[in-house]
Amino acid sequence: MLQPRIEIAKERKLVGARLKMSVANNRTQELWSGFVPKIKKIINRLNDDKISMQVYDPMYYQNFNPNTIFEKWAVVEVADLENVPEELESFILISGEYAVFDYKGAGNDPGIFYYIFTKWLPNSEYELDNRPHFEILGEKYKNNHPDSEEQIWIPVKKKAG
Repeated sequence: MLQPRIEIAKERKLVGARLKMSVANNRTQELWSGFVPKIKKIINRLNDDKISMQVYDPMYYQNFNPNTIFEKWAVVEVADLENVPEELESFILISGEYAVFDYKGAGNDPGIFYYIFTKWLPNSEYELDNRPHFEILGEKYKNNHPDSEEQIWIPVKKKAG
């Protein structure tokens, strides 16, 4: 099955939009359709990648419930936070250790996350760390297409003991 590489993610300065949502009340389409037209106003982008980022409460995965609210961001990486358009927000993603999965398949298929959280993680030497989760949607990303490619970044730390 899909094995990740472990990477130390560099700090990233991000600009974008966010919405509160749950798995049961998924507002991802609303978030991205509101954000994409505003991307052209961001003048200091570092690349053409888009990043989908989730910020979870520390206990989110301990007691998983599809109705639990989390914050989802649609962002791009920027050189600095000096020219953030008024209708957008900034976020600094701190550096840290991540398990990075190079995923090929439809982004709306929950199977990859089921595998990561119920198979790979419990059988690895890592546990979740309380930092944002994110997906890098690069040039090979094709929204919900079976040939789509993205990178899934899961925050991890070595298990104690």
